[in-house]
Amino acid sequence: MAALKIALLGAESTGKTRLASALAKALTADGRPVVVVTEYLREWCEQHGRTPQRAEQAGIAQMQTEKVEAAAQAVPAGLVIADTTPLMTAIYSDHLFGDGSLYEPALAHQHSYDLTLLMGLDVPWQADGLQRDGPQARAPMDQMIRAALTRGGVDFKVIYGLGEERLQHALEAIQALMPLPDAIQNPARAGAPWVWLCDKCSDPQCEHRLLSDLLAQRKP
Repeated sequence: MAALKIALLGAESTGKTRLASALAKALTADGRPVVVVTEYLREWCEQHGRTPQRAEQAGIAQMQTEKVEAAAQAVPAGLVIADTTPLMTAIYSDHLFGDGSLYEPALAHQHSYDLTLLMGLDVPWQADGLQRDGPQARAPMDQMIRAALTRGGVDFKVIYGLGEERLQHALEAIQALMPLPDAIQNPARAGAPWVWLCDKCSDPQCEHRLLSDLLAQRKP
């Protein structure tokens, strides 16, 4: 039995790492082993004290791929949650250096995931060391991610919500792939039930309306 692989993608400061940790904690209730594969780029930046140059991007993407593949082999009957994938390295390489050479292998790797979740832009931006470009960079990067996934024929789901709400939306997407225990399937949640509006949406106007509605609901 092959490991179930879940990829979390998103622009900077959109909650990928926090969601990966929350998913791992929730999914262990199913009794299956769960491994979170962390972002190698973050590790690389901490080791070198700087962001990578153009010639270093391919090695970072390759190491991210190897980390995911090693995790999948370690838990053949479990789940692997990838806190980003080589596709993000390819996109940043294109964005920063005009180098699109990493797209082909990155998209081939992306097709190996059973589920790709794209983080919505409704979480507050937070600075985080060397890797943060600022809140103004999130929307353009989000569009680049959507364009790459669409161009590569990779299905994805957009995940919105803050805290527990975001976690439950991600679990609902996972439920379509595997049965989850009742405690995970039917958690007690306050407020009206969430309705999925954009299963695979790259329409900026539709996205803007959905995000505006979500933010308006949270205003005091």
